[in-house]
Amino acid sequence: MSMTAIARRTGGGLRHEIDVNGRHVLVTDEPLSLGGTDEGPAPHELLAATLASCISTMIALYANRNGWSLDDLSVEVDYDTQSQPRRFDIRVNLPAGLTEAQHTRLRRVADTCPVRRALEAGFAFDEQFVVPTPELRVA
Repeated sequence: MSMTAIARRTGGGLRHEIDVNGRHVLVTDEPLSLGGTDEGPAPHELLAATLASCISTMIALYANRNGWSLDDLSVEVDYDTQSQPRRFDIRVNLPAGLTEAQHTRLRRVADTCPVRRALEAGFAFDEQFVVPTPELRVA
């Protein structure tokens, strides 16, 4: 399955609107200190957000299917951009009252997050720069 994101610069600054699969629009920007208007997270900040929401969603889906109440579920991701290799510290906050077997199962479910799997597997890039060619005039 292929997914598409198209980022378009808006307003001449560092703000971008990102069309995700033709169904959703996200906004990114840079902080004022870098010349942005801080109207959205910086692109690199979305990496931690994507991982946190993916893990939380996988756990919530599993819990919902099994009738487990996880109203107080939250996932915190700290992304260290300076470490080599890059590092994610993940903290899954579960509500009280779950059994040890449920904790164990939810740990395995968290590991199935597609974003986590992609980050662990690594990536290959095929990058192309496309420049329009001037139209030829026929006399």
